[in-house]
Amino acid sequence: MQEQHALPYLRETLLFLSLAGILIPLLQRWRVNQVLGFLAVGALLGPFGLGLWAKAVPWLGYLTVSRVEGVEALAELGVLFLMFMIGLELSAERLWTLRRWVFGAGTAQVCLSAVIIGCIAYFFGNSLEAALVLGFVLSLSSTAVVMQLMAEQRSMSSPLGQAGFSILMMQDLAVVPLLILIGVLTSGQSEGLASLVTVTVAKSIGAIVLIYLIGRRVIRPLFRSFARQRQPDVFMALTLLSTLGIASLTASAGLSMALGAFLAGLLLAETEFKHEVEITIEPFRGLLMGLFFMSVGMAIDVREVIASPLWLPLSVIGLFAIKACVLAALFRIGGFGWARAFEGGLLLGQGGEFAFIVVGYAMTTHLVAPPVGQFIMLVVSLSMFLTPLAARIGHTIGEHWEQRHHEQALGEAVPDAAGGRVIIAGFGRVGQMLAQLLSAQKIPYIAFENDARLVARLRAAGFPIYFGDAARAELLRKAHADLAPAIVLTMDHPASALNAVRGIRRELPHVQIFARSRDEKHARALKQAGATVVIPETLESSLQLSSFVLQTLGISEGAAAYLIQRERERQIAALEGETVP
Repeated sequence: MQEQHALPYLRETLLFLSLAGILIPLLQRWRVNQVLGFLAVGALLGPFGLGLWAKAVPWLGYLTVSRVEGVEALAELGVLFLMFMIGLELSAERLWTLRRWVFGAGTAQVCLSAVIIGCIAYFFGNSLEAALVLGFVLSLSSTAVVMQLMAEQRSMSSPLGQAGFSILMMQDLAVVPLLILIGVLTSGQSEGLASLVTVTVAKSIGAIVLIYLIGRRVIRPLFRSFARQRQPDVFMALTLLSTLGIASLTASAGLSMALGAFLAGLLLAETEFKHEVEITIEPFRGLLMGLFFMSVGMAIDVREVIASPLWLPLSVIGLFAIKACVLAALFRIGGFGWARAFEGGLLLGQGGEFAFIVVGYAMTTHLVAPPVGQFIMLVVSLSMFLTPLAARIGHTIGEHWEQRHHEQALGEAVPDAAGGRVIIAGFGRVGQMLAQLLSAQKIPYIAFENDARLVARLRAAGFPIYFGDAARAELLRKAHADLAPAIVLTMDHPASALNAVRGIRRELPHVQIFARSRDEKHARALKQAGATVVIPETLESSLQLSSFVLQTLGISEGAAAYLIQRERERQIAALEGETVP
């Protein structure tokens, strides 16, 4: 008994760790979605699954978990490390570029979804206060589930992935005023609600900025001082200290610990230790995320599913339908086609893990009736369980929709004579300039662009441009890319250019690929992926500027042109790993 008091929930913890250690390699080998696998196992072995028969069949007690309280802390650590890894993949500059999606689309999604769901909850007999809370809490999606799915699909760097992530970040920030709202509603101080929420949000933003500014001056010197000996245990300790330390600071400021873990990752992403930290933390992140999803699965009471065979599935489907429609409309307004817009809507259509915290708090304060709260938690759990399936359906519909629509457009507009044309992938300012030069020399070309609005406008102006992704094998075959004298990649997004080079080189190993890169690092990645020639966008502007400076200093135009050409050759050779004498 002394050992039980000293280390409670030991058996449950050991079972959790054993299941995670066995399931992770098995799911990878069988190519089963890890989120779905952990949720299913949690529901099966939890207190509402086989645990119901643990007393009648004693040996089941060794294979089931009847008390999940003791291991929920471990599961919550998984969410922290997920947010930490997300921060590592970003940078402050990149996050700032997403501000339109974070504060624009994110705010609109939360408010619109909350109003629609809140009205439905009020219609079904809930009080105005309860309907307000339920509307806002169900408007939030699951950051843990969605980010895990996008990591498995490697879609985080895609435009849709970045837009979805931005909306999730705004939802995480919305938890703070939501908890304040519950406190105000339970205390009856609704007169100063708007001013109280405004002041608290302002304080939260100030705390985030302060933590970030101070952290930038502390993190890099800290790692440089203690990581010189290259001892793995020291590096791990520093990583944990940074993650949990900053998470505790945000918690003390009234914000979520997940937001603090994200800030820690964001700070380390700007240091030279980024990749080493990723390698160090990756195994623990996968293990702890598995514990989190299993704990969510254990909250699914199969008996309630049987007791509500109509309203429960209708509620889950309705939640997906409402949020998917709202999100699809926002994605469409943001420039995505309807196919990708609905794919993003279904990906973010579930309830979120914060619902367990917020609804539990609302139940303890008697703002939400216990039966209603339990029903909502079950709806959220089932929606998270069904998210991988919904995401797959959305992706399949999106692919089929795009393929059918755009192959039909290609079949009508791109005749067989398209073979032999230069293919331009990305039709922004650089692509349009190249097209003008090719047209002036009577050289035929065909262009592809992912911006539907730009395609519609330029096609109306007579340009041979079509909507599509140049990395798709179907589109390359339809456009007879195997006969193209050259494929030129001019897109702005670095990840899109890299994916296009890989896709083209995989299908067409002998075609000439000319690519524009953002900088030298991006240029090397494109060369390694198989691009024939890569030109950094800063190179030619620098050479042009240098040419004018040399001529101003008295060097003849011919000599300046020779020097510039030599420097151009040297820079291009350096990207290819060669040297010019």
